[in-house]
Amino acid sequence: MSESFVICSNLSFSWPDDTPVFQELSFSVGGGRTGLVAPNGAGKSTLLRLIAGDLRPGGGSVSVNGVLGYLPQTLPLVGDLTVAELLGIAPALRALEAIESGDASEEHFTAIGNDWDIEERTRAEMDRLGLGDVSLGRRLETLSGGQVVSLGLAAQLLRRPDVLLLDEPTNNLDLDARRKLYGVLDDWNGCLLLVSHDRELLDRMEQILELDRGEVRTYGGNYTAYTEAVEAEREVAEKNVRNAEQEVKREKREMQQARERAERRASNASKNLKNAGLPKIFAGTMKRGAQESAGRANTTHAARVSDAKARLDEAARALRDEQKISLELPGTNVPAGRTVFLGERMRVRYGDRVLFAGQGADLTIRGPERIALTGPNGAGKSTLLRLVNGELEPEGGGATRAVGRVAYLSQRLDLLDLDRTVAENLAAFAPTMPEERRMNLLARFLFKGPRMHLPVGVLSGGERLRATLACVLYAEPAPQLLLLDEPTNNLDVVSVVQLESALNAYQGAFVVVSHDERFLSEIGVDRWLRLTDGRLTEIAAPDGD
Repeated sequence: MSESFVICSNLSFSWPDDTPVFQELSFSVGGGRTGLVAPNGAGKSTLLRLIAGDLRPGGGSVSVNGVLGYLPQTLPLVGDLTVAELLGIAPALRALEAIESGDASEEHFTAIGNDWDIEERTRAEMDRLGLGDVSLGRRLETLSGGQVVSLGLAAQLLRRPDVLLLDEPTNNLDLDARRKLYGVLDDWNGCLLLVSHDRELLDRMEQILELDRGEVRTYGGNYTAYTEAVEAEREVAEKNVRNAEQEVKREKREMQQARERAERRASNASKNLKNAGLPKIFAGTMKRGAQESAGRANTTHAARVSDAKARLDEAARALRDEQKISLELPGTNVPAGRTVFLGERMRVRYGDRVLFAGQGADLTIRGPERIALTGPNGAGKSTLLRLVNGELEPEGGGATRAVGRVAYLSQRLDLLDLDRTVAENLAAFAPTMPEERRMNLLARFLFKGPRMHLPVGVLSGGERLRATLACVLYAEPAPQLLLLDEPTNNLDVVSVVQLESALNAYQGAFVVVSHDERFLSEIGVDRWLRLTDGRLTEIAAPDGD
């Protein structure tokens, strides 16, 4: 097999309203595992769609050598299909069954082609991805979102692609499914290009492509090596900016000193000429010469100042935008041991299933516990958060009671008014906070200048998360219990790190539903609950193996 690769040459693309996404973007990806990182809204998914042929570039070209497989971030509505239909093997399976029944029609052999082992290969791929108990005739509407994503990947692998594009493949996958995916991709031998906010997955890559400010840069090694290289670049860039600023100050100072010296010399020369009694024509010639000399010196110093400013501008362009959030949240402090939620005999129905069947479950949350709620997809974790938030009432005499304010961040991030600006939303959550303090606070959440006056509805996913955190964490009164439902889904890696910073500054209790092991390890989880088969149990912290 010839080498598989992707080449993008002078690629340009704009949306129908002429909003540009890329201008003359060029890069190549060869064999091996490559991760693509960039802030939300930079065009990562759009770039994959261009490579896959779902979108046509406005200029330039895309070349793919080999069979292409592509798993988009959002799968089309497929509820009415069976597993076999999603996998694209239903016609071959029907043809095999017909031939085994004695029908030797040519159309059946055409449908099968060379895939006489298609059912065995399919079963093997499904087993590798943790789908061994899913029948090929099962309808997709009965499966969880994570199972459908895994089946989408299986469908691409069955095509035996040479080039594989994956857009956020771990979204909606539980821990077991993620680990299965990691194993499959560890064994990948072709050209893999993936977009992901999952740092555990990105650390399994062999190189990282960074899409930033319309350019692609390549970094050898995994994501950890990439972040170390970026940090080193940042330190060099900051040093260069400081040096360039000092150079501008020095050149301006020297130019001012040169002007003052020239003015003193001109003044002294004028006095000397007057005292010497020289003819006016000769004195005028000498004065003009002194002025021209001073002018040349001034021009020279001005050029040096201009050059120093140019070097400062160049150094500043190399400096990355500040992406860190640094917070202090004393208002969220909850004394150790204080009960912030009490649930007794909780039993609730969701869909056609019952959560906590029988006598129901008891749950006590005390400050400042940091709880991870885990469990397989479809176990009812989001339902339990809604129960704690008071959106659902327990059945059969059960009761729930929250002490203090509870804030619930759903997967939709729908707490804020989309038509109001970021600043207006914060004013609604914290009406007594002085305006100047609100402006300073939003700047700490990286909403500076005109960015804080944008409507929330036009923000990217990461920006909307930051706006929501600012409003929730500084609300009046501050929340004593945070509920977070898959908060890292659809965020870029930088936004995930910002969320970690905010949660580490938060001093109340929280319950977080997440399958992102790196995220959970970074936010100091100290209590683990697992929800499975309608039962809630305390578990030990995962070992990460």
